[in-house]
Amino acid sequence: MQKACKFLKTYTFTPLKVNINNYAIETSARFNLRDFKLHKLEKGPSLETVVTRDEALKYYYDMQYIRRLETTCGNLYKDKKIRGFCHLYSGQEACCVGIEGSIDRDDSVISAYRVHGWCYTRGVPGYKILAELMGKANGISQGKGGSMHMYNYNFYGGNGIVGAQVPLGAGIALAHKYLERNKVCVTLYGDGAANQGQIYEAFNIAKLWSLPCIFVCENNGFGMGTSVERASASTDYYTRGDYIPGIWADGMDVIAVREATRFAKQHCLSGAGPIVMEVATYRYHGHSMSDPGTSYRTRDEIQEVRQTRDPITSFKDKILSSNLVTVEELKKIDTDIKKEIEKDTNKAMADPEPPLKELYTDVYYDIPEYSVRGVTPWETVIVHPKRINATPQSA
Repeated sequence: MQKACKFLKTYTFTPLKVNINNYAIETSARFNLRDFKLHKLEKGPSLETVVTRDEALKYYYDMQYIRRLETTCGNLYKDKKIRGFCHLYSGQEACCVGIEGSIDRDDSVISAYRVHGWCYTRGVPGYKILAELMGKANGISQGKGGSMHMYNYNFYGGNGIVGAQVPLGAGIALAHKYLERNKVCVTLYGDGAANQGQIYEAFNIAKLWSLPCIFVCENNGFGMGTSVERASASTDYYTRGDYIPGIWADGMDVIAVREATRFAKQHCLSGAGPIVMEVATYRYHGHSMSDPGTSYRTRDEIQEVRQTRDPITSFKDKILSSNLVTVEELKKIDTDIKKEIEKDTNKAMADPEPPLKELYTDVYYDIPEYSVRGVTPWETVIVHPKRINATPQSA
């Protein structure tokens, strides 16, 4: 149980006072952060940062929205409204919300299959996420991608093959550098994927070419039923880039993740090349819906993490204690989110399924006509991809 509580954090506050709506409230507050762990870096992010009132409200709203969205997804799966694979993000909300707090929409993100929360922070409405999960035509991938394959502007999924998104992320970073965009690619993978050989191949080329890539290991403590200690000889994932600098941050603290990401982005855009960032977090549910998540850890462990390290509850306590927000404001956010997700769920359930013709659309993009030699030496088949037919021609 000691291991489950190792990221417990105590904050201090230095409020900046102003009077709004005839009662005392703060426009911003200073927070002292827990130490970051560094690899091949002389200096890390500042351990003191400022959070504005607007930022506090946004971070709370986004994390709470993702939490309720995932609860809804779990219930829909149990009701057989969602089929196939479904990997929930509950407990890890501070990772995507914190990272998103230091990048913009022109920066790129690519991840693995636990991406409902990421899909939301990248700008996809909850309704389209739910519709996609239920295989409906109005889903973000027309109902054909499901839980693991969602995309949006500068969000490249949602990839089902373990670790395969990492070299893709290096490629996206290469495009940013080649086109001189001054942007980064945040490339995420889990502790379970951290031992994949292709990740180290991506590390190598990213460092060799000084690509603006932030490699982020979302370490939630367990792979598919296996703890990190049983799967990895070294669990210091932020050091495993070897010649690539690394930073460790408390992934249950949205502000710590934000500051680590800001530092990492500045590092990449300075021309120093890639950086490896480990965010230490925890997942409340099993690996997927077929995994109860209690055969390799105790229910008491999960409960203790919820009570002592929950990213939403702890953030809520901090912003209330610093007078950035009021209890009434947060209650209204909770109520509004509940109503919104209920409305979006009903709307998604009423949507039609995609038509049969969608089975063969979007397989390729804008392919020119091409010829294929026929069954006899004197015959050639001209294939017209857009018309999906073939016309025999004399050789």
